Amino acid sequence: MGAVGESYRNFEHTENYDVVVIGSGIGGLGVAALLASEGDKSVLVLERHTVAGGFTHTFSRKGWEWDTGLHYVGGMHEKNGLLRRIFDRVTQNRLEWQPTGDIVDRIVVGSREFEYRAGREQWRERMLADFPTEGPAIDRFLEMVGEARKSSMGFFGEKAVPAPIAFVFGWFMRRGFLQHSDRFLGDVLDTLTDDAMLKAVLSAQYGDHGMPPSEASFAMHAMVFAHYLEGAAYPVGGSATIAAAIAPTIEAAGGRIVVGAEVNEILINNDRATGVRMADGSDILCPLVISDVGIPNTVGQLLPEGTAGTRELLAAAQAAGTSVGHCCLYIGLEKTAEELELPMANIWVYPGPDHDASLRQFEADPTAPLPLVFISFPSAKDPDFERRHPGRATIEVTTFAPYDRFSRWQDQPAGRRDEAYSEMKRDLSDRLLQTLYQRVPQVEGKVAFHDLSTPLTTRWFCNYEKGEVYGLNHGPARFRQRALKPKTPIKGLWLTGQDACTAGIAGALLGGVLSASAILGQNLMKKISAG
Repeated sequence: MGAVGESYRNFEHTENYDVVVIGSGIGGLGVAALLASEGDKSVLVLERHTVAGGFTHTFSRKGWEWDTGLHYVGGMHEKNGLLRRIFDRVTQNRLEWQPTGDIVDRIVVGSREFEYRAGREQWRERMLADFPTEGPAIDRFLEMVGEARKSSMGFFGEKAVPAPIAFVFGWFMRRGFLQHSDRFLGDVLDTLTDDAMLKAVLSAQYGDHGMPPSEASFAMHAMVFAHYLEGAAYPVGGSATIAAAIAPTIEAAGGRIVVGAEVNEILINNDRATGVRMADGSDILCPLVISDVGIPNTVGQLLPEGTAGTRELLAAAQAAGTSVGHCCLYIGLEKTAEELELPMANIWVYPGPDHDASLRQFEADPTAPLPLVFISFPSAKDPDFERRHPGRATIEVTTFAPYDRFSRWQDQPAGRRDEAYSEMKRDLSDRLLQTLYQRVPQVEGKVAFHDLSTPLTTRWFCNYEKGEVYGLNHGPARFRQRALKPKTPIKGLWLTGQDACTAGIAGALLGGVLSASAILGQNLMKKISAG
């Protein structure tokens, strides 16, 4: 599939659109596609970057290609599963998925290695083999995960129902989930077991939401864990195929995706959003504006100062807090994934069982062991990769990175920062490579190219002030913020993506479903579930 969207430089605004969506992340593309297919609305998607897709886009260097945010998606191998049905609806079945195998994640804690196997019973049996005396704790953890996931449907559904229904039934719809979201992951694990290693393994996927056990909401971790429990899959052709597959759905109803299109302001008239003003000064008027760029950017950069209703939105964002930054080493090899025997399973590497202590130590001392290293093998997961890039393979190695450690370079131009910045990148790259060689020794000496992104990279491309990879944080306070929903206090302005739901590809796409449901006055979740 080719590039998605037309360049703003060639864009002639001669049509009237029903909706303007700011940002082309999966939440923005998802809501646009659903408004088009289920509401027959013409939607104009405006993306400031030169590539559409947000964290689902890919980029190339010297003949290699890498993902920017999608490493695996859970629940896609079952065609009747809700998330698969949603993807099939917004892409009109134009997207293929490749299961990533029986082992979803390998967990390395110190000198020990564990496996997250696909399938509830397979996962349970493997955990019992490693922790034979911890059966009650493992079973109770699975029960609580199931309870949290089941109650999440009501919690998130309440965000999309009309205000009168939410007023009458909202507390009932939210309360079951809040019993789980109000608790910290670490506290829950402490009630289940005294085995520090088991707690480390059960919380090992905390990198998928960005908060260690002492800070993460148990409900958020439970949703991430449940998301991958039955297995994971990868889009055939790479993650860029997602935007390419969604675009025709938007275009079929008269909509368009325009890249290089920077919005400077959301127009407000009589306390109502009436369109957007572009960076070149031109105005695009429409009755509905949907933001996929997060509350901090929407309120802090796009809404006129003093706009009624912004205080409530900012208070919710501040209460939730800002998520973590990260560095990712993009690696190119001049051999195929098959020749190098690269696995499909991801590898999570931790220095020891106390995730909180490891993270605090690294935050205080940059020379401390890396608190988490995540290794992913996109070319091994994608059966179409070798056709597009014959004789080559790629690997991505990621770790957390406090933004403050990079902030002194934020005002220097990208690609022209000073030698101290380059030296820090070289040091981090070497450390990530050493971790990779320890876990995947067959690639040592075969790395032909590598380049490191930092939180400044995320800041530049995604316009997140502190390079936050997951938008707002996912601690207990987040789920108490009633303003984190599609409808805003400003008439005609809606939210989609992560801030309307939760983090990750699935969370942001579900945010799009909730937004479309609220705008159209339809229960699209139920409609899509029914096929």
